[in-house]
Amino acid sequence: MEFKNYNKIFNRLDRQRLRRKDALYNYAFRFCAERLFCFFVFGGNFVNKSVTVSVLKDKKIAQEPITMLTAYDYLMAKILDEAGIDVLLVGDSLGNVVLGHESTLPVTMEDIIHHTKAVCRGTNRAMVVADMPFMSYQISVEEAVRNAGRILKETGAKAVKLEGGSEIADAVKAIVRAGIPVVGHLGLTPQSVNQLGGFKVQGKDEETAQKLIDDAKLLTELGACAIVLECVPSTLAEKITKTIEIPTIGIGAGNACDGQVLVINDMLGMSNGFTPKFVKKFANLYGQIVEAVTEYKEEVQSRSFPAEEHSFKMEQTVLEKLY
Repeated sequence: MEFKNYNKIFNRLDRQRLRRKDALYNYAFRFCAERLFCFFVFGGNFVNKSVTVSVLKDKKIAQEPITMLTAYDYLMAKILDEAGIDVLLVGDSLGNVVLGHESTLPVTMEDIIHHTKAVCRGTNRAMVVADMPFMSYQISVEEAVRNAGRILKETGAKAVKLEGGSEIADAVKAIVRAGIPVVGHLGLTPQSVNQLGGFKVQGKDEETAQKLIDDAKLLTELGACAIVLECVPSTLAEKITKTIEIPTIGIGAGNACDGQVLVINDMLGMSNGFTPKFVKKFANLYGQIVEAVTEYKEEVQSRSFPAEEHSFKMEQTVLEKLY
């Protein structure tokens, strides 16, 4: 029995029991009511709700941090989903960490669609957001809407992410009007790295800081459901977070944002190369993988693998009849 079948009951309870318009109080009541209902109906086996745009907004209201990580394939998506990560971002960072490009610029619509399909197949609860690659939304509003719609229709993603502020206002407005949730991206926008003059912290002076605030307000007015803030001074990110009504997701933007995102390859320590300042390695898989592969190579060369327990047998009499 699915939990969503009882949504009408909770809505009725909300109307009868909650006359206050305090959003935080409403969220807390609903949160507890759902869990109590599941306790009595399902014997305590709570069924996790899928993460949606409204869930992210509720989390901001309740000041419950949002967790986001990148994912590029089925298996990793399945692991992250089972671990309870709220949002899986199929970022154009796959150009760097999966395809071996020096930047995100070569990533195509076909690349994003291919990897987003795989991620969606491995996801049950998390909300999947797909990056719109470079030049998929800058040429015209019509092409932006067409490409955003194609991503959702062909992959099963729940939202698309675009980089920029006032420069892409028309595209964001049109995509939202088409019924497609949009996640904004401000600060260090990798698709504009050549224009920015490299990977640098953004918003450190009054003019650029004010533009970030204005762009965040604009994206909110245009209907964006969340905004990624990348490489922005923590105090500025905090001000933006308190100024707008939609969630902010930080990456190199301090811990006052409504949520955090990291590239999965970075936080798992899957590379021994350059590590950005804002990255914390929660594991050292590079070293563990090298150690495991080295051990495998040595055992193959010494013929200690595969051992008897890894091999299959047949009757000796059958073998003797073969010629």
